[in-house]
Amino acid sequence: MRTSPPNSPHIRGNWRRIGSAAAATAALLIAGLGTAAHASADTTPHKVTAKAIAAQVAKAHVQYEKAACGATPKKGFAACNALRVTGGTTAFMEKQAALKGIAPKTISPKAATDDPTGYGPSDIQSAYGLADAAADNGSGETVAIVDAYDDPNAAADLATYRSYYGLSDCTVANGCFKKVSQTGSTTSLPSADSGWAGEESLDLDMVSATCPNCNILLVEAKSASDANLGTAVNEAVKLGAKFVSNSYGGSESSSDTSYDTSYYKHPGVAITASAGDEGYGAEYPAGSQYVTAVGGTALSTSSNSRGWTESVWKTSSTEGTGSGCSAYDAKPSWQTDATCTKRMIADVSAVADPATGVSVYDTYGADGTGWGTYGGTSASSPIIASVYALAGTPGSSDYPASYPYAAAGTSALNDVTSGNNGTCSTSYYCTAKSGYDGPTGWGTPEGISAFTG
Repeated sequence: MRTSPPNSPHIRGNWRRIGSAAAATAALLIAGLGTAAHASADTTPHKVTAKAIAAQVAKAHVQYEKAACGATPKKGFAACNALRVTGGTTAFMEKQAALKGIAPKTISPKAATDDPTGYGPSDIQSAYGLADAAADNGSGETVAIVDAYDDPNAAADLATYRSYYGLSDCTVANGCFKKVSQTGSTTSLPSADSGWAGEESLDLDMVSATCPNCNILLVEAKSASDANLGTAVNEAVKLGAKFVSNSYGGSESSSDTSYDTSYYKHPGVAITASAGDEGYGAEYPAGSQYVTAVGGTALSTSSNSRGWTESVWKTSSTEGTGSGCSAYDAKPSWQTDATCTKRMIADVSAVADPATGVSVYDTYGADGTGWGTYGGTSASSPIIASVYALAGTPGSSDYPASYPYAAAGTSALNDVTSGNNGTCSTSYYCTAKSGYDGPTGWGTPEGISAFTG
């Protein structure tokens, strides 16, 4: 990984955590709908809708921190790309408040909540035009999640998430869910780890949200070394998964091309990898020529015809979606951008901003407080793997990373044209534009047609 951000929770913008009543007052001031004097003394009525208040409170954003598996790894190891919200007001909470005509509540740092505070399955399916496919497709397909260490509560937490949202049961007993080690054992599992448990819950919940009819295979590597994680990818493919999500990454190295051949070169299998959470810069395995590199966006509701809008996820110069030109990996034949002579990151994208984060249920370890909201490209990678699953089994000799390129510039992808994830010498490496750009690739799914051969 590149430079690690501070360990303390982050506060986006100039806001600090505030109660709902104070939020409403502060929102009026920001909106120009009141003044400090008015707020404290003037009794003149102001006609301000709850929706307007909620829209302004959206600027308060959230506090969040890296999951405990996200520390800068040593050479030859990877970190997870998950970020856990610890305070503030999420986009989902703002959306719900606007619908009810009330000022939104806030999340108390480190506190458990009784209900979800992030986007759920209906939001994800609506945002990406997947509702029909999610209802009809995915049966018989298996999406594999590769992570490090064991989450002892994975099956139980998955059951709670799915029950809350009215999704069908996905259990070991009915054959929908299976958890194995990197050697395929269901009994000899790695040691448990609280940080990676949160990552695993995030991944499992995003598969459930996006492809509720899919089977889920969780493959747990015995450590976060590149070799063990890669071995877990091979095991997932050996066990029959045609869709494999990898929500981890580390700094590039000259060993990456050999890792490509050993672990990620699986024709006929859609393998996705998170682009990273530390802003502009390339990381691996997103840099592999054989995977679909998945960037991250900020996702919010909108009055447009789609009902949603997206921009590049960026919190600061060191926090946001990854992107860039690989230093080592060869450029795949389907990439044709002129400036980067090697592999360019990313290919496509999906929601990753913690402020517009997704709901996750996790009960293991220090961070396992039940319902929480997560962001990071750890959310976008399993979403895209699951979109591939909705689209159907890839061609046996295909590298499915090429599929979105065949649909480039069509209505099958939502082109993300605003925002950046840092500064760079070649604009499209770090800045959104019409058409292809590094932070968001060719855009986000609008249905499944861009993800099939």
